[in-house]
Amino acid sequence: VNLAAFSQQDPQFTNNMYYKLGVNPGYAGTEGTINGIIMNRYQWSGGEGAPVTLVFSADAAIDAFGAPGGIGLNIVSDKLGYFNFSKVNLNYAYHKTVGLGKLGIGLSLGVVNSEINPDKWVSTDDVFNGTEGGTGDPWIPQTEASQLGLDLGAGLYLSSTKYFLGASVTHLNQANLKYSDLATAYLARHYYLTGGYNIKMSDPLFELRPSFLFKTDLAGWQLDLNTNIVYNDRFWGGLTYRVQGAVALLMGMEMENGLRFGYSFDLTISKLASYGYGSHEIFISYSLNLEKNRNQKYKSIRFL
Repeated sequence: VNLAAFSQQDPQFTNNMYYKLGVNPGYAGTEGTINGIIMNRYQWSGGEGAPVTLVFSADAAIDAFGAPGGIGLNIVSDKLGYFNFSKVNLNYAYHKTVGLGKLGIGLSLGVVNSEINPDKWVSTDDVFNGTEGGTGDPWIPQTEASQLGLDLGAGLYLSSTKYFLGASVTHLNQANLKYSDLATAYLARHYYLTGGYNIKMSDPLFELRPSFLFKTDLAGWQLDLNTNIVYNDRFWGGLTYRVQGAVALLMGMEMENGLRFGYSFDLTISKLASYGYGSHEIFISYSLNLEKNRNQKYKSIRFL
């Protein structure tokens, strides 16, 4: 029996510094608040079969098993051509104070559901010229098919008042998804390294916050280099350079009650740039510190 493996990569996010739980369960609860975020990404907007990703995520600090820690929830819907990929996972992190700051040691457990709809097949030659048709490919199911799989992940997240550093792995068990005798997929293991630093400017109202995200599945890699300038802990703007991929503009603001809005636009600089498609990403998030009087001015601790 011949098998074909066509694994889907993890979705990418330009505003990854605001959605760390998506790749690192060690982050859960490290802010000491209750956080929630909804994020929507339209990649290569306008291209036939282009990826559309919707995320809901929440985390909170808790005391469990006689030790400080955090819990989190991720719900992800990712659509790409004839693929519909959804994931739900629960996260737990054990927190320990070390000499360099707070260390979160996390695990995630969840399920993924991968669906194939051959009626929406768009070939690699036709993704950007708007044509559709049947698959005509024996390695791809000719009728709708879906598969469930167990999904595991792990991560370490170190943070202080000035910096953060994280290392994590998703799809640790590389779940196999069998749609038919000929069509078999698997979730490729992904490795992540993240970090960032807060730099006070000469004007105390301004802060420079550079960060990076490195991702690899050992077959390919991606590196995002980001710099945000934040004014009065409430307004930000910045740039991201995705190596050999895109340049992005980021902007956003945070209300005094902990409500935050953000937007980014990616300008493609790879070979896809000739098609003229860019990527849009928007998010809304909320952070609640139960230990503070709600009449007091809220101060973000998003970057620990």
